[in-house]
Amino acid sequence: MRGGFNVPAAGLPPAGVEEPPATDRLLVPLTSRRFTFTDVRVDDGQSVSAGQVLAVDPDRYDVPLLAPASGTARLSEAEGHVVLVGLGAGSAAGEALLRGGPDDRGSSATTSRLVELGVWQFLSDARTGEVVDPDAAPAGIIATALRLEPFLAGGEAQLRGALDRLARGLTSLAALAPDAPLFVVVPDCDDPLASELRETAVALKGAHVVVVPLRFPFDEPAHIARVAGLPSGLDDVVWALRAEGVLAVDAALNEGRPATERVVSVAGPAVGEPVHVRAPLGYPVEGLLHGRLCRQPARVVNGGLLTGETLAPGQLGLDCECAGLTVLAEPTRQTLVSFARPGVSRRSYSRTFVGTLRTDMAMRYRAALSGELRPCISCGQCTDVCPAGILPGVIHKHLYADRIEEAQRLRVDLCIGCGLCSFVCPSKIDLRRQLLAAAGELREEARTIRAEQAAAEEAARLAEESEPEASGPAGETGGSTTGAVVEGAR
Repeated sequence: MRGGFNVPAAGLPPAGVEEPPATDRLLVPLTSRRFTFTDVRVDDGQSVSAGQVLAVDPDRYDVPLLAPASGTARLSEAEGHVVLVGLGAGSAAGEALLRGGPDDRGSSATTSRLVELGVWQFLSDARTGEVVDPDAAPAGIIATALRLEPFLAGGEAQLRGALDRLARGLTSLAALAPDAPLFVVVPDCDDPLASELRETAVALKGAHVVVVPLRFPFDEPAHIARVAGLPSGLDDVVWALRAEGVLAVDAALNEGRPATERVVSVAGPAVGEPVHVRAPLGYPVEGLLHGRLCRQPARVVNGGLLTGETLAPGQLGLDCECAGLTVLAEPTRQTLVSFARPGVSRRSYSRTFVGTLRTDMAMRYRAALSGELRPCISCGQCTDVCPAGILPGVIHKHLYADRIEEAQRLRVDLCIGCGLCSFVCPSKIDLRRQLLAAAGELREEARTIRAEQAAAEEAARLAEESEPEASGPAGETGGSTTGAVVEGAR
């Protein structure tokens, strides 16, 4: 493994997990990073039970959005949300759903059960991050027990006292796709929990244990897939999920419980008391932030420091994919002659500030560029930290000039989206967004070409089958003509 960088950030939460205060309503968003639940399955004023389907995403394999608790649905109180009021005492995550216990109907039926019980939101394609087809056999499975991006909840917050459940979940995953190799990613450190985790992983029959240093982004499934040499063709799918997803698999397949809650971090430099909380879907964001902010105004980011996106203005509750709320202070005034200051309270990857000499200093990052966008200066820092071994700065220049073929030649498709190139860039270029967009565009182009080729071959086959049979010289001529048509179509 090469590259990588651990961002020195202030505002990290402790390892424990707390329960949030009780709430009288849940505001369940109908959108998340990958899902858009447009097919709403409940009516305004309808009573719903915990675990009932509120809506599905018809464009992504009918993945459902489940009710995190019993209550009454309100569809007009908040746009883009299903609001649950009059909440019952229990939650779907705390009660076994009345759909039977462990599933023994075979791998296909079990995969359907993971979709049915809301676990599929935890899975993604390791290489692209896209939603995976439940009916497609994976070429491999990557389960990572750690998360190294600043502020997000990893195994240290989710696996204490849950290693037996983790082992059951990993065994169930292996049974889902017995022909796919299972890779379990564990940390290389002296922490007692990490040692127990490695022992648990090693004891799993047939599992490949990948021990990685605590250096971001060596935990990213896309990086592990490449290091492990897993197939990377257009049709190849590698399942990826983290510790919380493995626990959700265990709860669904071995206990019949749906996945309607998440361990979410509320952290960042603008948070006075960073914390991990176990909250149901739709828990009010305002309730999680209330009394915790130490700086105002603040920007709330849905996700981590490097890969998160600013929380949508209209999002009121936790969505089904939220892993953390990162809060950064918004600057209220410009810093005068900042270039002339030695930077005692600042650190830099390029070691241009005095504060860089303090290796124990964590930065209190703000939602500010601290300057303006500038052209690439070819410093090479993005290449230095890139774990994929590509040249982000050079690719950026080709993309800036609309030379996407050159970006393809330089393997922009290998970008794993860790965001380190954007973080260290002194010109403040959003390289991550640019490279991911180009890689996505190339994938869509390849799929379009594949579909057009398949359609042409099918048309040629139908034309050949529909050609009337003939004998003698006429038949010979007809056969020759058909051959020319087929060849031309191909």
